[in-house]
Amino acid sequence: MTRECAVLLPGVCAALADPRHPGLDDTCLEKLLDWFRSLTWFDTTVELVQDNPCLTELITSVLALPDPSPSILSFTLQLAGILASSESRFQHLQQEKLLGRLFGQEGPRGSTAWEDASVRSAWVKGVHSMVHHQPALLFLCSTGGMDVIFTLQGDPSLFVASAASQLLVHILTFSLESETSKTLSTRDCDWPACAQMIVKHIQESLQSSSASHIEQSLKLLSSLFGSCFGSCYTAWTQVLWLDIAKQIESFLLEEPVQAQPLLANLLLNVARSPVFCGTEGSFWALVTSALEHLTPVQAGPLAVGLLKLCKCPQDVRIQALTVLLQPMDCILRAASQPLECAGLLDESVSDPGTVESLLSSKTTCAGLLCQTLAHLEKLLSLKHLRVDLPCVSLLRSLMTILQFCNGFLSPTSPLGSTISRNLINCFRVQKSALDVLAALSEEKDCDTLMGSLFDVLLAYLQSPNTSPTVLKKTFQATSKWLVHLLGLSCSNSQWQQTEKILEDVFVVLQKRLCSPCWEVRDSSLEFLTAMVKCLRDQKEFRQCLLSSEVLRLTENLLEDPESYVRASAVTAVGHLALITCFAPESPVIGHQYNRESIVAKLQEILSTDSEGFPRRAVISIFTKWLREGCTGQLEDTEQFVSSVIQTVEHDLDWEVRLGGLELVEVFCSQTICQLSQCPYAPVSSAVTSSTPENELLQVFCRAKLFGFLFGSLCDCDKPVGQRACDVLVGLRGHFYPMSTLENPQEIEDSPAGRGIAWLQRTLRQGSLAQNFPRDGGDGVDFQDPESMMLALGAIDLLELHDELNKSSDHVEESPQSLLQDILATVGTIEDNEVDCY
Repeated sequence: MTRECAVLLPGVCAALADPRHPGLDDTCLEKLLDWFRSLTWFDTTVELVQDNPCLTELITSVLALPDPSPSILSFTLQLAGILASSESRFQHLQQEKLLGRLFGQEGPRGSTAWEDASVRSAWVKGVHSMVHHQPALLFLCSTGGMDVIFTLQGDPSLFVASAASQLLVHILTFSLESETSKTLSTRDCDWPACAQMIVKHIQESLQSSSASHIEQSLKLLSSLFGSCFGSCYTAWTQVLWLDIAKQIESFLLEEPVQAQPLLANLLLNVARSPVFCGTEGSFWALVTSALEHLTPVQAGPLAVGLLKLCKCPQDVRIQALTVLLQPMDCILRAASQPLECAGLLDESVSDPGTVESLLSSKTTCAGLLCQTLAHLEKLLSLKHLRVDLPCVSLLRSLMTILQFCNGFLSPTSPLGSTISRNLINCFRVQKSALDVLAALSEEKDCDTLMGSLFDVLLAYLQSPNTSPTVLKKTFQATSKWLVHLLGLSCSNSQWQQTEKILEDVFVVLQKRLCSPCWEVRDSSLEFLTAMVKCLRDQKEFRQCLLSSEVLRLTENLLEDPESYVRASAVTAVGHLALITCFAPESPVIGHQYNRESIVAKLQEILSTDSEGFPRRAVISIFTKWLREGCTGQLEDTEQFVSSVIQTVEHDLDWEVRLGGLELVEVFCSQTICQLSQCPYAPVSSAVTSSTPENELLQVFCRAKLFGFLFGSLCDCDKPVGQRACDVLVGLRGHFYPMSTLENPQEIEDSPAGRGIAWLQRTLRQGSLAQNFPRDGGDGVDFQDPESMMLALGAIDLLELHDELNKSSDHVEESPQSLLQDILATVGTIEDNEVDCY
C-alpha cells in the first residue's frame, strides 16, 4: 500500500461506518474490494491489518450498528473474508473476536439482515475468500457453517445457490490438499472431517424423497467432477464415484427418469475425468444405459459430448452417434413408404417410437430437430471425428427436412404427413438444416446427389415464401456447394449439368438483386462476393457471370437508398473488378464496367456518402486492390494513395481513418520492397541523393504520407493514433539502426531541427493537439525528405507508442483516485482534491 493510500484509508473507513453518510455506489465498493484482493494476494503478512487499524475499527463499527445497510454489511463480510485469507491475519481477527460475529452463529445469519439476498451472497463470498488455510476450515466446521452452506444450496436466489455450490467444491478440494500424499484404495474412505461432511450430505440428499435435494446434489456432483477435483484427485474421484454410482444407476432405471439434464451433464463430466480412461468397467455400461433411457432431447448433449472425447470406447461412441442420427433416420423413413433408399441406421439405441412421437408432436418436433442439427454441425466442424458419418444418407435426410419445410414434398406415409405439417414454414428448422448442409460441403462421397441438392437450394432461392434470414442461409450453403461442384473433375455430361446449375443460380441472383426488401438485396450481394472470392479463377464461372446482368445490377446498387446495401455493393464491385478490370487480360473489353469509371465511383462514395458503412467498404476495397497489385505502376499507385488519404484524413468516421492507415502501411511495405535492394537492411542516417532510401523518402513525401501519419498520432480516437505510431515505428526501423538515431540536441539549431523540436512538443500533448496542422507548422515541411528523415530519427516514437498503448484508466482508476472519490462522495474533501473518473 502506498503512503498516499494509507493516509486516505482511515477517512474512507470512518465514512463507510458512519450511517449518517449517504450510501456509496456498489461499483465503488466492488472496486475497493478488488483493491484489497490485490493487496492480500501478494502480501500474506499480518502487517496489513496491524499497520492499518482502521480496517478492524471499520468491522467493529459496522457490527455495532443496530441496523446496518445491506450494502455496507455485505461489503464488511467480504472485506473480512479477504483479510482472513492468510493464516496470520485470520489469527489476528480471531483475537479481536470479529470472525465469529461475522461468520459464526452470532453473526448476521440469525438476524433480519439475512433476509436480504446480497447479505447471504456476501457471507458465502467472504467464507470462500477465507478458506485457504486449515484454521479457517476448522472454524467453519466448528461454528455450524457447513449446515448453512448446505441450506444455501437451495436458496431462492440463483446467485446465492450457485455461489454456495461453488464454495462446497472449493472446500472439498481444499480439504483434500493435505491428503494427496496418502495412498488410497477404493476401500479406503477415510475422508478428512470437512470433506466427509460434504460427501455424507451428498449421499443423504441423493437418497432423500425430495426432488429439490436430489437436484442440488446432482448439480454439486457435476460441478465437482467438472472442476480440478476430477482431474487432480483421481483416487478420491474414484472413491466418490463408487459411493454414488448405484444411486445414479437407480435414477436412470426409474420410469420416467427424473432430473434428466442433470444426470446427462454429470455423466459427461465424470467421463472427462482421467479416472475412467480405460475401456472396461461399470462406468461405461452406465453411460450406455443413460443413452438408452434418457429422452432423445436429453441424451443428445451427452452423445455429442462423448463423441468429442478421445478416450471414449468405440462401442459407446457408435451408440452416441446412433442417438444423434435417430431423428434424421426417422425423417428419412417417414418420407416415403415403401422405403426407396436405405435409412441412416440399422438399429436404434432406444425405442424408435419415442423419436416418432416427438416428431409427431407440433410442440416438440422443431425443438428436437434444431437440437439434433446443432449437434451434427458441431461434429462436422471437428477436425478428427473418430466415427464415420453416413454423409450421403445424412444429406438425403437434410434435403427431406428442407422439402418438408417448404411444402415441396408430399409424403404418403401417415408419419411423414404429420411431420410435414409440423415443419411447414418452420424458419428455425430451415436455418439449422441449411447450416448443416453448408458444413457437409466439406465432406466427400456426396457427388451423386448434386442435381437433387441444387434442385432443393434453387427452390428456396426462387420461392417468394423464403424469409430473408432463411434466404441468407440458403445463399451461404449454395456458395459452398458451388465451390464443391466446380472443384470436381467434370466429364462433358457433368459439365452440362454444372453449366445449367450456374445459369439457374445467376438467373435467380438477378431477380434477388432487384428485390424490394433491402435484406434480400444485401444477402444477394454478399453471396455474389463469396462466389467471386472462391471461384474467380474458374473459367466456367466467369463465363456465366459475364453473360448475365449481374454486373450492371450490382453497379446500380452503389446508389441504393440503404447504406448497408451500398456497403455490400461496394465490396461486391471491388471483387468483381478483379475479374473485369484488373485481370491480366480483362475479359470485358469495351464494357462500361471499366477501371476508370469504377475507381471514380468508389472515390466519389468515399468522399460524399453520408453513412460510414459504404465509406469503410471503399477503403477496405482500395487496400485489397493495393495488396493484389491492381493499381498499376509505382507512379500511378503513388497518386492513387495520395488522393485517397487526402480524402480519408478529414473523414469523421474513425474506422475509415484507420482503414486509411492500413492502406498507407501496405503502400509503404510494397514500395520498400520495390525500391530497396535489401528490404530489411538498415541504412546510415547520412542519406545521399543516389540511395534507394532517398528515393523512398521522396515517394512517401510526394504522396503526403507523413502529414497524415504524424497528424494521426494526435487523433481523438486512440486506435488511429496507435496504428499511425506502429507505421512510423516500422519506417524508423527501416531508415535507422537503433545505434544511429539522431540527437535532438545536435539538430535543434538548424531551421529543420527547430521544426522537429516543435513537432516533438506538439505530439507530447497527445489528444490536446487534435487540430494538428497537417500541412506543417512552425517550419515543419512534411513533404521535405530531409526534414522527415530528421523527424524519424529524432522524435521518440517508442515513448509515444508506450503512451498511446497505456490504458485510458491507468491514472483515473488508481487506488488513490478511488479513495479520493469515495471521500468526495461523502463530502469530506474539497472538489478540487478529487480525481473523479
